[in-house]
Amino acid sequence: MALKRLSLLALATSLASCVSTPSGVPAPDDASVDIASSFVLDLIANVTQAEESFHSNEKRFLSCTQDSLVVNLGYARYRGYHDSSTGLNYWKGIRYAAPPTGNLRWQPPQVLPPKLNPPIEDAFDFGPICPQAMPSLPSTPFIPGNEDCLFLNVYAPAGASNLPVLVYIHEGGYGFGDGRHDMTDIINANDKGFVAVTIQYRLGAFGWLSSSEVKKRGAVNAGLLDQALALAWVKLHICQFGGDPSKITIAGESAGGGSVMYHGIALRGTIGSLLYNQGIAASPYLPYQYKYNDAHPTNAYYAFSQAAGCPSSGNVFNCLRSKDTNTLQQANHDVTQQAPYGYWAFGPVTDNSYIFNRPMQQLPTKKVNGKRLLVGYNANEGALFVPPIIMTEADLVGWLQSAQFKNLSPTQINTVLAANPNNATTDPNAPRWDTNGLTGPTAVEMSQDANGQQQRANNIYAEATFACPAFWLADAYTKPGSAAYVYQYSVPFAYHSGDLGVYFGPQEPNHSDDIALAFRRIWGNFIRTGNPSISAPIANGAASANPSAPHPASNWPAWNNAQPKMLNLNITGGTPYQAPTLWGTTVTQFAQPGLQNAINLVEASQWEGGRLARCNVYKSLAPSIPI
Repeated sequence: MALKRLSLLALATSLASCVSTPSGVPAPDDASVDIASSFVLDLIANVTQAEESFHSNEKRFLSCTQDSLVVNLGYARYRGYHDSSTGLNYWKGIRYAAPPTGNLRWQPPQVLPPKLNPPIEDAFDFGPICPQAMPSLPSTPFIPGNEDCLFLNVYAPAGASNLPVLVYIHEGGYGFGDGRHDMTDIINANDKGFVAVTIQYRLGAFGWLSSSEVKKRGAVNAGLLDQALALAWVKLHICQFGGDPSKITIAGESAGGGSVMYHGIALRGTIGSLLYNQGIAASPYLPYQYKYNDAHPTNAYYAFSQAAGCPSSGNVFNCLRSKDTNTLQQANHDVTQQAPYGYWAFGPVTDNSYIFNRPMQQLPTKKVNGKRLLVGYNANEGALFVPPIIMTEADLVGWLQSAQFKNLSPTQINTVLAANPNNATTDPNAPRWDTNGLTGPTAVEMSQDANGQQQRANNIYAEATFACPAFWLADAYTKPGSAAYVYQYSVPFAYHSGDLGVYFGPQEPNHSDDIALAFRRIWGNFIRTGNPSISAPIANGAASANPSAPHPASNWPAWNNAQPKMLNLNITGGTPYQAPTLWGTTVTQFAQPGLQNAINLVEASQWEGGRLARCNVYKSLAPSIPI
């Protein structure tokens, strides 16, 4: 007998009014409860009610079983489809909120009102993608989207019952991307052991526009509130798809990994496992985070207004809401392209509604939501985001002061330089190769992509923005009842986002079946059990000389501050081939035949000539960065 899930009726009828603050959840810092704070408090109260109802029904031995390809969500009925070649059922393009257009622009997502016996709609195709803005890079194209984009997709084994759930939050710097990653391969690589959901959320100026006026009239961090509502949707409805709402893992890469971090610190870490139980943060993106009314987001607000044909000061909110979508999308693109190289113009802020602190204010207190964390980063994260014109230390200092650490004093910049010693001038003709992490040149000095001051800059960006946040997140979950596991993805050339094909496909030539299976089982085991350890045959790989040889990945130790260990995920052997990068260099990668897994457990404290020590330097500077 399938458990009948609560509809979103309670949410739909209460979003317009404020409810009392649930026990333990912080009230807004502002004197009055604004629109976003009211939404958050109502959301938490209603999901809490649904959670209590679910646990009450559990005691009556009811189960979450997928009964039909038609699901009734209270506000709509959707018909999915079965693919006999994969053994999965698919529901694509499920609307989880009202179109955030017109007067709903820059408002919290609005729940759809319930309907009695709604018509059945086919859920065979993805919904449209949100308006896009690529990072500020030369010759970046304008990519149109659709403001009516708050859709999600569900992938479930046929006949699924009480399975754990993966919710994937897509990457893209909070400015671009979509929820169209195919979850088929990772589900089937894990014996159809979980249900997966991919979500979309508002991006760029549509999701992250911020100023005092936006705070007063609507919602800053609207994109993050979209994500929160999607998580509530999963809690309320995933049972119909055969998913267990008490076993939810949220995951993401880059901005998606950063989103996992933000939900971890949401409401000062007071909601525990209400929205999810555990997180996977791949390359968690942590750029500057300002308060909603700081000068930087306010200047971006008015630059966006001016680009859209509205005033460049004063009250512009109504003018912006009156503009047609093409005008706003072009303004979103144009303002983003005015940001420093590799950056976006809009992103998460401290909103005093859902996010009350910067990550580096809260993570050290270990006040975080969820119980367990799998977190990692790639060996060469930075090159995509750093201008490839840094030849001398003077060039490096100029970039640090103008873009990367523009709030730091000259003395603090010198502290960064001292923590990253490298006196060599960039020489494009000099040898370049991948470091091995423990001996020889370090990532401060050398990679396949660069050397000298260019590599110094690449690594500073990589560590401060991705690698160190991974370590800081892991530290936050080293408390009783929690655990974290850390990895580095090193398959050459391990650039930012180069791991996505390993998780979900399609695999690149340097992604052997063995390394893909190992990585997918790491994620799958964590989703199903909370422990990412994999068996020795999977870790060694079928192509190894002795697949059954003992392997440390079969007993992956949780992160420990006193003896920090992480898994290094790499390959060896294979046939070399040349691969161009997006930023103009050429690197060597390795394809079949001959690829073998090279996965090993390493001491993080000794890694890359003291990466953890450099992270402590960035932590000490965090109030000035700010992160």
